[in-house]
Order: sequence, then structure tokens, then C-alpha cells
Amino acid sequence: MTRLAFRSTFLVAMAVLSISVMLGARQTPAPAPPPPNFDPVLGRWDLTVQGASGPYPSWVQVQLRKETELQGRFVGQFGSVRNVTKISYTDGTLAFEVPIQYETNKSDLRFEGKLVGEALEGTTVAANGTTLKWTGLRAPAFGPDKQVTWGAPVELFNGRDLEGWKPRSSAKPGCWSVVDGTLIATPPCVDLISDRTFGDAKLHVEFMYPAKANSGLYLRGRYEVQIQDDAGRGLDALRMGGVYGFIRPYADAAGRAGDWQTYDITLRGQRVAIALNGKTIADNEVITGITGGALDSAEGAPGPLMLQGDHGKVSFRKVTLTPAN
Repeated sequence: MTRLAFRSTFLVAMAVLSISVMLGARQTPAPAPPPPNFDPVLGRWDLTVQGASGPYPSWVQVQLRKETELQGRFVGQFGSVRNVTKISYTDGTLAFEVPIQYETNKSDLRFEGKLVGEALEGTTVAANGTTLKWTGLRAPAFGPDKQVTWGAPVELFNGRDLEGWKPRSSAKPGCWSVVDGTLIATPPCVDLISDRTFGDAKLHVEFMYPAKANSGLYLRGRYEVQIQDDAGRGLDALRMGGVYGFIRPYADAAGRAGDWQTYDITLRGQRVAIALNGKTIADNEVITGITGGALDSAEGAPGPLMLQGDHGKVSFRKVTLTPAN
């Protein structure tokens, strides 16, 4: 091989090697971007929406599905807890969508908000298309189980009249009455709220309902323990003995419609124990968030007992509260 031929061959080989090196560099995958930082919005949030007729409570829980994805649960003004269908936290904006349940909106509910200090602030859209503002505060931590001492029992219902109670609204005047020592809601009616508020407490309630009736006890005005004609039916968190949508009763302890029945409930923080007709159906269970129809979302504050009166005729003959000292 002549010197010229050798030089030409060498130059071609070097060119091929250079191209190969360049192509190899191009094919080297770029390092994966770091996972998004969802930490600022993870957790449970007590929401307050500024509705057209006044503020109303909601609730959302934001949690990891995996390190790069979120998932969530939501409670609105009405209904039970439901899964969030779409949720993201991008460029400081939390956005989530929720399927309608009892709302009159024509499409999924959509919330968007940003952190302002320790709170969330954002907007949603009402059924009539108007934009509503909302705020969110972190729900109180559950904390470890705690022991409390109990004070003296207090009768919230005196057996004579509605002293110590007020209706939730003036929409159905006179729908609650006292007849022969029994407190009765005659539909169409509204909820009834105790003047007395409480934090940790024990409740003893004696009640009766006719066939197919529906009512509930709202502990601190926020957590509904369901009352419903469900004897012999499958157990579910939406049925008799459940904390509406959140806690499924252990067993069917419901009596028959038309019979007097009893609830004995102990609430400490957000931990609840429930006995229905003397049988334990929940024991130290944690109530994760407010239930639909709640008075407010201020989970860290005391609240009243609310008797649901808008879903059927229900009667109460004893409502005893034993507060913690």
C-alpha cells in the first residue's frame, strides 16, 4: 500500500470512528428529572366554600398514588365521600376534579387553589356558572389514643319542649314538635341543632323511625352516624350504624322499624366508639373527615349535636350528653 493510500484509509477510519462516537453520545439517555415535590399539599384539608347563600363546608384528602402521581378523596356540601377523578399539583397550583353526586352541576366539580402561607385559597364554579372562592385549612392530626375523665350527664332534651334546640333554617316552621314526651320530626322538615356544644363526649340517644325512614346524628355537627331502616341488609358505611361514607359497622345490630332503639357513642378527638342496641359496631375507629351535610368544617373546634330531620319522620325520647372534664 502506498503512503497516500494508507493516509486515505486512516482518515476514513478516523471519520467513521468520530461519527460513531457522536452517534453514541446522542443515544445516551438524559438523566431522569427529579420527581415532583407534592409535600406542600399532601394531607387532609378542611374547606370552606363561599356559596351564593352563605359559606358551606367541604373536605379533600390529597395523597400519593406513587411518587410521581397523586390521588384524592372529597366530601362536598351534600352526599358521601367520593374519589377524585383528576388531581395535579403543578407550578404551585393544586387542581382536582370530582364527579357530581347530589349537586345540580352539569359537569364534574373543579377546584383550583394555591398555598397562601399555611392555607389553600382558590376557586370553583357553582351550578349556575358563577365563580366561588374557597379556602382550606389543614385538618387536625389524629394523634394517639387518649384517656379522658367524664363529667356529669346532661339531658339535652327535657321531654317537654324544644328548649335548648334551634332549627337549622326557618324553611319549615313547626316541623319539630314534642308529643307525650317525644321529640318528633314531621316531614318535610329541617335539621335540629342543640344549643350546647361539646368536644370529647359520650352520647346516649333513644330513637324510633317508621319503615323506609332515614335520619342521622351529627356529632359536633360534622360527623353523621347514620339512622336508617336497614335491619337485615348488607353492611355498608352508608347504612345504619355507619359514619356516613367513612366507617362501616362491624355487625348488623339494627332493630325493626317502629321499635325504640339506642345509640351509645363515645367521641374522643376524631376517634369514635359506637354501640347500637347494646352491640359494639365500631370501636376506636378514626373518622377521617367531615360528612356531607355538616354545619362547618372546623374539625378542631367543639360543635353541637345535630339531628337530621329532612329525610323522614323520626322520633327521639332521650338525648343524654356526658362531656369530658
